[in-house]
Amino acid sequence: MKVIYKKLGREKAYGMSDYGINTIVIDSRLHGRKHLEVSLHESLHVYFPEKSETFVKNTARKLANILWRMNYRRVDNSLGI
Repeated sequence: MKVIYKKLGREKAYGMSDYGINTIVIDSRLHGRKHLEVSLHESLHVYFPEKSETFVKNTARKLANILWRMNYRRVDNSLGI
């Protein structure tokens, strides 16, 4: 799956997905737990396009809660350190 980061202010969304091209777009301003939840949410749309928004929303929230409690965090490796 391809992940694209860009500001989504005009779209009034935190994320978007397109299962036809296997791509998700995440607002580049998201951090922490919200970034995790939105990433999971959009990924679920790609992998399970037939599922309802309610299912995707609830499942993403539950998975994010579990992973966050397990101390999973995003690490920024762009600094080249």
